[in-house]
Amino acid sequence: MGPDHTAVSAPHTSFVPALLDSTVGSNAEFPTGGDFKRLMDILIAVSALLILTPLLIMVAAFIRLSTGDSPIFGHERIGFRGRSFRCLKFKTMVSNGDEVLARHFAEFPEARAEWEAERKLRHDPRVTPLGRVLRSSSLDELPQLINVLAGSMSIVGPRPIVAAEIERYGEVFGSYRSCRPGITGLWQVSGRSNCAYEQRVALDHAYAREWSVMRDCWIICKTVVVVVRREGSC
Repeated sequence: MGPDHTAVSAPHTSFVPALLDSTVGSNAEFPTGGDFKRLMDILIAVSALLILTPLLIMVAAFIRLSTGDSPIFGHERIGFRGRSFRCLKFKTMVSNGDEVLARHFAEFPEARAEWEAERKLRHDPRVTPLGRVLRSSSLDELPQLINVLAGSMSIVGPRPIVAAEIERYGEVFGSYRSCRPGITGLWQVSGRSNCAYEQRVALDHAYAREWSVMRDCWIICKTVVVVVRREGSC
């Protein structure tokens, strides 16, 4: 995950350059699951926002008071058909994240190897104390409900990736780009931060190939259990 100091007011989409069009992949006109999955997304997102709005306001206020920054940031991710979009999250990192990470890599070279292999750090020095609480409880991802309403994400889908990760997906990137990325997915209920990168790719591929309404329902129910137990959280 990159530094989260870019504040945004609303998600937007754009196209990543021609690299995506030349990658082996799906050219489906509509995302996996079609209209029915989209209807499920809207109903769940609206219901969740109605119920969780007081919590969202409280978390945003805590972040604002503790950091002085915008409580929500957006990071560029790749979505359906290779479109890029701003994936929204609550701010969990310090504002000078790039500088902190560079110092950390200089002091701990093994951390750089971990970052290059997994695109994440088990002990990330950029994360604030409040950010650790938000991440371990998955509350940092609640703003993605706005992404779902905007149509750039789904409740269930592949893990949102950055453009630099496309090459590592290889030929199975076609499966990824046939779906809207999800707030949760097979990766979320199969170990989360404990999953190796290659396993996450395989899970994204399997989800796209084997999608069904029942599987989405199972993943949503399983996600509740995983989050409550804080399994694989970081």
